[in-house]
Amino acid sequence: MNCIRKAVVIPTLATILLSGGMAFPQDHHDNHTYVHHEEWKRGYHMRHEDWDRGERIDYHHYHLQEPPHGYEWREVDGNFVLAAVATGVIASVVVASAAH
Repeated sequence: MNCIRKAVVIPTLATILLSGGMAFPQDHHDNHTYVHHEEWKRGYHMRHEDWDRGERIDYHHYHLQEPPHGYEWREVDGNFVLAAVATGVIASVVVASAAH
């Protein structure tokens, strides 16, 4: 009985563990697809979760202005956003495709 149980349980567990990524798809947000955010304007406090999912970019590569001390450029939802790292206050927003 134990041999039969092992013969069934072990392959079943292996299948579950190896196919876990397919069984539970992850929510992936493409930060490069343009999404218009009406609220993202100069002086707006960007939400922490929006800032965190953005990718820090090289402003030279995209011909953007050098960020002041304490600010950085991030690409979020197809937008280049210049904001204060500590507070999330936006200084500038540029549509990424316009800067390429």
